[in-house]
Amino acid sequence: MSIDVSSLTSTRTTAAAGTQPSNELDKQAFLELLVTQLRYQDPSAPMDSSQLMAQTSQLTTMEALVELSGTQREAFALQMRASAAQLVGREVTWSGDDGVTRTGVVTTVSYAGPVPTVRVGDTDLPLDAVATVTAPGTTPTAPTTPAA
Repeated sequence: MSIDVSSLTSTRTTAAAGTQPSNELDKQAFLELLVTQLRYQDPSAPMDSSQLMAQTSQLTTMEALVELSGTQREAFALQMRASAAQLVGREVTWSGDDGVTRTGVVTTVSYAGPVPTVRVGDTDLPLDAVATVTAPGTTPTAPTTPAA
C-alpha cells in the first residue's frame, strides 16, 4: 500500500501563527504516515508485522540521529566559545577587508552572535577570521625540520 507523502507534508501546518508548512519528513509526519497507513489498510491483507517493526525501528533511528545532531551542534558551539575565551591577552593576525594583514592583542570576546567575535583594538573579528595566534611579545616561529 502506498501513500502520497507530498500531499501530507505540503498541507501540514503548525499551531503557531505565522509559521510556514514543513516540507521535511520529520517525526510528526512519519507518525502521521504510519497511523494513516494502519487506518486505511485492507482488512483482508493487513500490513506485515515485520514492516511495522521496520518502520518503528526507522522512527527510533531517526529520533536518535536528530538528538545526536543537536548534541553535536551544542558541543561545537561550546568548543568555539572556549577557543575564543583562550584568545584573550594573545596576539592574533588577520586579513582586513582591504587585504592588508593586521596584528593586535585580543582584549574581549563577545558571544552575542552565532560565531564568537574577538575585539582587537577597535575591530571586532569573527573567530574564523583569525589566521594566527601568538603569545604577546613573541614572534611565531617556523617549524623546524629534524636533522638527518
